[in-house]
This record gives sequence, C-alpha cells and structure tokens, in this order.
Amino acid sequence: MRGLVVTPGKAGSARVDGDLPEPPGAEGEVLVEGLLVGVCGTDREIIAGHYGQAPPRSPNRLVLGHEALGRVISDDSGRLSPGDLVTAVVRRPDPVPCASCAVGEWDMCRNGQFVECGIKQRHGFAREHWRVESDFVIPLDPTLIEVGTLMEPASVVAKAWDQVEKVGMRSFWRPRTALVTGAGPVGLLAALLGVQRGLDVHVLDRATDGIKPELVRALGATYHPESVMDTHLAPDIILECTGAAPVIVDALDLIAPGGVVVLAGMSSGGHNITFDVGQINRNIVLENNAVIGSVNANRRHWKLAATAVAAADIGWLRSLVTRRVALSDFPKALEPMVDDVKVVLDLQQ
Repeated sequence: MRGLVVTPGKAGSARVDGDLPEPPGAEGEVLVEGLLVGVCGTDREIIAGHYGQAPPRSPNRLVLGHEALGRVISDDSGRLSPGDLVTAVVRRPDPVPCASCAVGEWDMCRNGQFVECGIKQRHGFAREHWRVESDFVIPLDPTLIEVGTLMEPASVVAKAWDQVEKVGMRSFWRPRTALVTGAGPVGLLAALLGVQRGLDVHVLDRATDGIKPELVRALGATYHPESVMDTHLAPDIILECTGAAPVIVDALDLIAPGGVVVLAGMSSGGHNITFDVGQINRNIVLENNAVIGSVNANRRHWKLAATAVAAADIGWLRSLVTRRVALSDFPKALEPMVDDVKVVLDLQQ
C-alpha cells in the first residue's frame, strides 16, 4: 500500500512509501479508501523537520495527511454503508482522560496527551487505505466529492466562530462588522461563515489581483489589499488567520469597544517588532475587549462545519481547490504558487 510518510524531525525525509501495511483493526471499525488529502502549512513544517511525532509502534515513520476525504469500504459498527463519502476528526482525546477530553472537548485538552492524525503520535490519511473509529468519522454529502478536504479547515473556523459567539454573549452584543486577516483556506472559510451569519465581512490579504480578491467578492464581502490600519474599520469581530506579528498587533489596536479578537493563525516565532504593550493593555481593559486563541475542533465543531459547507455555493467551494497533484508527484504540492488557495493530493494517482 502506498502512502506519504516522513521521518519526524528529519528535514527532507518525505517520501512515497510503497510497502505500508494495511491499517490494523485497532485503528477503527471503519475501513476507508483514501481519495484526496489536503496539503497545508502544518504538513510543510513537519516535512521541514520542525515538529511531528511518530506513533510509538512506528518510531521512524509517520504517515502524513490530516485533511482527509475517502469512501467507506466496510464498517464493522454497521452505521455506514460501502461507498459512503466520509472525512475524519483529526484530534483524539488523551487516554487519561483530562476533564475536557472526558466530556468530548478534546480540542481543549488540559494535559497535552491528545494525539492528532498525521501530526502527533498517530498515522494520518495520506495513504490508499485508512481506518477510523465510528465515533470520529464524519459522513459527507456525495456532492462534496471534490471539496471534502475543506472540512478540516472549516471545522477550525467553525470552532473560532463558536468561541466568538460564546464570548460575545457575556453582555448585550449585536455585532455588525467582521474583519478576517488572511485569504488562505482558513481565512476564506472564516469569511464564508461570517457572511452566513449576516455580517458585513471584510477580508485583508497582500494579493492585489488574482483569485483571492475574486473569491472574497463572490461571497459578497469586501476585499482589502492594504494594511489593517488602512482599512479604517472598527470591527466588532476580528479573526486573525495570518499569524503575522505586525498584523496581530494592529488587530488588537483596531478592534471596536466590546469586540472580540480571535487568534487563529500560527506564528513561526523569531520575528521581533516594537510596540507599546501598555497602550494595547489600556485599550483592551478600558474598552472591555476580549482576545482569545483558537485551534483544532471537536466533533460538535465538525458538525457545525458540515452544516456550513453544505449551505455554501458548491461552485465557490470548488474554486478554493486550486490544484490537484498526484501522490507520486507530491513535491509539486509543497511548492507554493501565486494563485494557490488549497492544494490537494490525489491518492489514487
């Protein structure tokens, strides 16, 4: 069986391995034929050797891929039928479990003993066959055959919006304007969910032309190629999806009184900038602003994402998948191109 594997911690070790064993039954009751897997920054960082942990029983090999799409081959639980289109939850609760994992909120794991498919101590989905426990499989409508890999980033932004709404309800709150920084897959899907909520959505990115501005405008949102401060907005909600330090600082300064800033982008670190911490603190305190971090998703968020994706225009969703690369040519998927939004690997080529 073929799959995309890496030796964790060893840069340049990514390779297509043709002698992977069939996934053991211990990985789950549902056996799936892998169709597509999305490629994102996390995969690139693991391939660069920055992080990633192999399963204990396979210390030198980690199968990559956490944005999955496949068809059911068989299901020992009897819940699914052969041919059903599915994806799978990425993070799994720790074995202890901590208080959060014990109630199904493994995205908020307290002790760090969770595992993540294709990332941390569990093989991922970039292989011809994979298994998943019936409690962690997400059935998809057959119409999502080309875009099902978007479910994982959609689950991340579904959680972010869920957190925004929970924090916002701390007092009387009627948000009208949302700013999303970054027009990658996460940012565009965040904008989609904002538009679905009836908000006046603005998206900021560095691209001045090409597909990203077109995708934003097709949503009915407003595109900004300038800096955060040059937008002259006072958003009630900011979803920061770039991880860029200057953008984060500007977002904290721009948010309207009583607003919520969600940091959903991962910073690489090592970038020093100068800013007035005291002034930012003063603004946050005096204006009752809230700043939260959000990552990953639990099953409830995956269900919210499935609802949002099902309600979206399928043509718009298809436009997010800008390249489809054969598994055998995987290095091409890792090389960013100007108009890339979401690149996927075809596991059957």
